[in-house]
Amino acid sequence: MLNRVMLIGRLTRDPEVRFLPSGMQVTSLSIAVSRKFKDKNGEWREETSFFDIESYGKLAERVGSQLSKGYQVIIEGELRQDRWESPSGEKRSKVKIVAERIALLGKPSDRNAKPASTEEDLDIPVEDFESDEDVPF
Repeated sequence: MLNRVMLIGRLTRDPEVRFLPSGMQVTSLSIAVSRKFKDKNGEWREETSFFDIESYGKLAERVGSQLSKGYQVIIEGELRQDRWESPSGEKRSKVKIVAERIALLGKPSDRNAKPASTEEDLDIPVEDFESDEDVPF
């Protein structure tokens, strides 16, 4: 089985930081990813999709302290589906991306910047968790 996602986009809001009962930091963010394509009439169109991202542990600490709205990032991770029941008894679900690596590509003022030739010291692979028990999934 393979469950890998790689996206390049811009943060749509400042990261939100919270802590699990274990004390591990969780940082949530949202990115906008645009694509250009030709429609059936041959006209160029642009479509933007929005994705919710979560990061844990050391990566979450760095994301929470170093990124803000407008930054361009590349995210590598996997899809996860949260399932819950609403107060009215409806079964609900939402797909999100759990980040394993996040690299800074550009700052908000760099709207037309090309990706940096080297990644800034932001990404931390998931292997940097203390142990498998530290990963909350």
